[in-house]
Amino acid sequence: MSSTSVQGEQFRPASRVASQKQDVWSIINEAATNSPTQPIINMGQGFFGYNPPKFITDAAKDALDKVDCNQYAPTKGRPRLKKAIAKAYSPLFGRDIDPDTEVVITTGANEGMLSAFMGFIEPGEEVVIFEPFFDQYISNIELAGGVIRYVPLQPPKNGGSEVSSAGDWTVNMEALEKAINSKTKMIVLNTPHNPVGKIFSKSELQAIGDLCVQRNLIILSDEVYDRLPFTTFTRIATLSPAIAARTLTVGSAGKNFYCTGWRVGYLIGPANLIHYVAAAHTRICFSSVSPLQEAAAVGFEKAEELGFWEQSRKEMKGKVERFCAVFDELGLPYSKPDGGYFVLANFARVKLPEDYKFPPHVAERPRDYKLAWFLIMEMGLAAIPPTEFYTKENMWMAEDWLRFAVCKEDDVLEGAKERLRGLRKYMS
Repeated sequence: MSSTSVQGEQFRPASRVASQKQDVWSIINEAATNSPTQPIINMGQGFFGYNPPKFITDAAKDALDKVDCNQYAPTKGRPRLKKAIAKAYSPLFGRDIDPDTEVVITTGANEGMLSAFMGFIEPGEEVVIFEPFFDQYISNIELAGGVIRYVPLQPPKNGGSEVSSAGDWTVNMEALEKAINSKTKMIVLNTPHNPVGKIFSKSELQAIGDLCVQRNLIILSDEVYDRLPFTTFTRIATLSPAIAARTLTVGSAGKNFYCTGWRVGYLIGPANLIHYVAAAHTRICFSSVSPLQEAAAVGFEKAEELGFWEQSRKEMKGKVERFCAVFDELGLPYSKPDGGYFVLANFARVKLPEDYKFPPHVAERPRDYKLAWFLIMEMGLAAIPPTEFYTKENMWMAEDWLRFAVCKEDDVLEGAKERLRGLRKYMS
């Protein structure tokens, strides 16, 4: 017996991390590395193709010269950032937010959500999420020992044949009610939604909120794209005192200020809920990066007076429109996002060559993986197959779609459009 096999038996990984299935990111990166068309235009992952505004980067540089900013931040976050967030969000929530007890700073929004799950979900308790979902929800809930119940958003009936609105992806309230039982502890919302771009309507949120009050559930509202709405944006925590009392709202300075690598997230909510999120956060990573918290504080302090929020929203809406023009040109349907920076486009009209050779780990997956692989290898353009964000039972809903991130420089968007025009010869 080889030493490798002995070590493999001796150091067996925990089941929570032992899955051998390749994830979407490794498959897309593999294709990008091996594509004969270089350089790849990457519109797959949602990182920005440009720097944060100068007032933010200047603040980060200044923070590095401050002794206290280079040491551990308080576990719940630097006081200046908590105060800046409370001041920025109090008018949006219609109440005064206490920065000391109702705000916690986390190492990115993702760690904040993990802290919420760790703070409230006991092994065997259930969490309801909507499909398609941000893939990190799954591992975070499972790490806490939670059981997931899935409720699919219903796609537009004519989404495969005509341009539709992200708002046309609807909630089936009957299915949601059926997913809830005596073990259910929490519902996760995402608005504006990734990957759909849907902003949940006030009536949808009211129905969901009332159901959570009735069934005594916690609401985890992932609102990391909250500064990029293109239509009316309602926060579920503002609908009633009873709903607010059970809602944790998740935000992201990285998304707000074009600096996803900074990993500065935050949660806002009632003190009795934030207390346990902070307790879990302390055990997961103790505290979050200190100088970048200080820079984010400056961001929240200055963004409104500098007109940054409105400028950011207009620029992103313009990028969506600029990029989607190529789908209009090609006659490919797409879902117009209500907010955020992702666009779903439908490629049912694109006919992949019958004799095209896909590697086995792609050939065995749904059609959107084959579309994504083909697009990278033949066109040099990376997009994400959204069936990755579905359970196996519901992958059929997304197998003709691809997700594109438009948070890139305009010349990159134009380059992507030109490469997409190469699909004409494969279209019926």
